[in-house]
Amino acid sequence: MQKLERQRSGTAVQDEEQTRKHTKAYSATSARSPLGATTIPRREPTDQDVEIEILYCGICHSDLHYARNEWQEFMQTVYPCVPGHEIVGRVTEVGSAVRKFKAGDLVGVGCLVDSDGTCPNCKEGLEQFCPNGTLTYGSPDKHGTAPVTYGGYSESIVVDQRFVLRIPPNLDLAAVAPLLCAGITTYSPLRHWGVTKGKKVGIVGLGGLGHMGVKFARAFGAHVVVFTTSASKEEDALRLGAHEVVLSRNLDEMKQHAGSFDFILDCVAAEHDINAYISLLVRDGNITMVGAPEKPLPVAAFSLIMGRRSFSGSPIGGIAETQEMLDFCGEHDITADVEVIPIQQVNQAYERMTRSDVKYRFSIDMASLRSD
Repeated sequence: MQKLERQRSGTAVQDEEQTRKHTKAYSATSARSPLGATTIPRREPTDQDVEIEILYCGICHSDLHYARNEWQEFMQTVYPCVPGHEIVGRVTEVGSAVRKFKAGDLVGVGCLVDSDGTCPNCKEGLEQFCPNGTLTYGSPDKHGTAPVTYGGYSESIVVDQRFVLRIPPNLDLAAVAPLLCAGITTYSPLRHWGVTKGKKVGIVGLGGLGHMGVKFARAFGAHVVVFTTSASKEEDALRLGAHEVVLSRNLDEMKQHAGSFDFILDCVAAEHDINAYISLLVRDGNITMVGAPEKPLPVAAFSLIMGRRSFSGSPIGGIAETQEMLDFCGEHDITADVEVIPIQQVNQAYERMTRSDVKYRFSIDMASLRSD
């Protein structure tokens, strides 16, 4: 009887191994360890899956927070962890039921790889709000391939076709990668709050998020004003598409714009005075937070009440909206400003990110992993 059980157990393990393949990746093994080379399991494609050879993967500040377990209230990091949710690659294999993609297609994967598909949010195309959504990294892996999902710092990934996006072929692939997070994070609220020609839009902070906000707002036809604490960023802000640049520490410059903005996109992740920007809104104007300051920001109630102004937040967009953004980028030749690095420099990139020493996003050339 024991022999029979061992045989069955061995067969189960063998069957499980046959549904997996191993691929090179970079992972962190603890909150204090640097990322290093490893191998991780990936499932064999099911009938609904798309297997993707990863060509480029952007580096998001969320990757650093996750690797260092700095977002414990939001998600507890499970080690080893493989970050990366700005993925651009080429399809290598598709499941038998896949009709939208074929081998050789250029595709992308963003922050989500699954959702329940049945909740009200999913039915409205707002998968980013699904209570049972699966993040590209750090979520329980419902397929059982690993304890949690592993992200794009790897050679390949297998994703349900519903969460795979088509990449316009005319765009620089390395510069497309950050669109899958930084791009949609700024595009979605600009669209939601009706930014169009004739609107006056403020962008607070000129970093990885802010520089995309400038590009999109300008492409939508808005009058774009960048708020920055650094005079040295004025030239770059104008190059990216801003019509004006305001030094936010200059009270006279700020007062000149009082009560004039239809919409302000706040991209700052550090502590700052949100009330200084609320006072710049027109009646019924909105300021949306996409940066994520660690500490709460005090809000003066009367600055909202007296102008019927609103203060909101926004994450990424849904899958349909993300595809809309990519198509828009293809039509208007919009990509992120990137510094392309090999995977072997990812730890240095993390340190540089903490010093804001990048214009404006890092993009990993994953060919460096295959040759490692």
